[in-house]
Amino acid sequence: MATVVAVIASTHHPFYYRASTATGADRPPFADEWVSKILAFRETLTRAKPDVLVMVGSDHFHQLWLDNMPQFLVGKAPFYDANWYNEEREFGLPRMLLTGQEDLSGHILRAGLDAGFDLAFSNELRIDHSITCPIVTLRPEADLPIVPIYTNIFAPPLPQPKRFVQLGQAIREIVESWPSHLRVAIIGTGHLSLELGGPRQFGPHGPDPEFDRRAVEWIANGDLDGCLSEVTLDSLHAPGNATHGFMDFMLMMGVAGAGAKADHVDTLDLFHTMEAYFTWYPNGAPA
Repeated sequence: MATVVAVIASTHHPFYYRASTATGADRPPFADEWVSKILAFRETLTRAKPDVLVMVGSDHFHQLWLDNMPQFLVGKAPFYDANWYNEEREFGLPRMLLTGQEDLSGHILRAGLDAGFDLAFSNELRIDHSITCPIVTLRPEADLPIVPIYTNIFAPPLPQPKRFVQLGQAIREIVESWPSHLRVAIIGTGHLSLELGGPRQFGPHGPDPEFDRRAVEWIANGDLDGCLSEVTLDSLHAPGNATHGFMDFMLMMGVAGAGAKADHVDTLDLFHTMEAYFTWYPNGAPA
């Protein structure tokens, strides 16, 4: 059976690529510290020596819109085109073509349906920065096949937070039941407190530092019970109008498992948001 060699959760700031590659007067003052943290984070994936990446993210109204909004969608294409024009224009993100792992996509779909998750699928999925940003930060060679999984964190009615956790638990079990010798890393990206287009968008840190502090503790310690006792669809409005992306972090806590303490934890206050990076090694840290 397949082996889950790393579980990774992070934010997915689309400005990283431009900030990290800028030079001279164009290079932001925070770029060097950011790059240093990303290089250490990247090493946590490199050490795991994965063969395949299962990538959990959320489409930012690029391909999925209000005329057709699945709650959970699995890509099952041979290739995935990325990024979108506005991401290239606004953030300088490169065009990318990523290879799909169709066999694992099919396995996740079949086993997910059998486990009670009515998963949607797409054979023609084009992906955006929620998946390509962790490729840029964690595997810039973009040389590993992927299985993209999109969640709905934008368009109500949204699934309940506990459903994200349940799906994460199921994804872990399903990947480990895949009849393959390959090594799989499961990577998911979300938000801590975040405001988009509101009065708290551009502060010195995220709009709700207290929420961010508690969120990092929940994730780092695998405190699913504490997290689920406080986080609801209604409560997520308070830390910022885009904080529902935190449910993708909750999904990754489900993948890692209740009580699983992260092997790597790092954060960075970055003008309007806190960046956060977590890695778990289910079978112990690689030598």
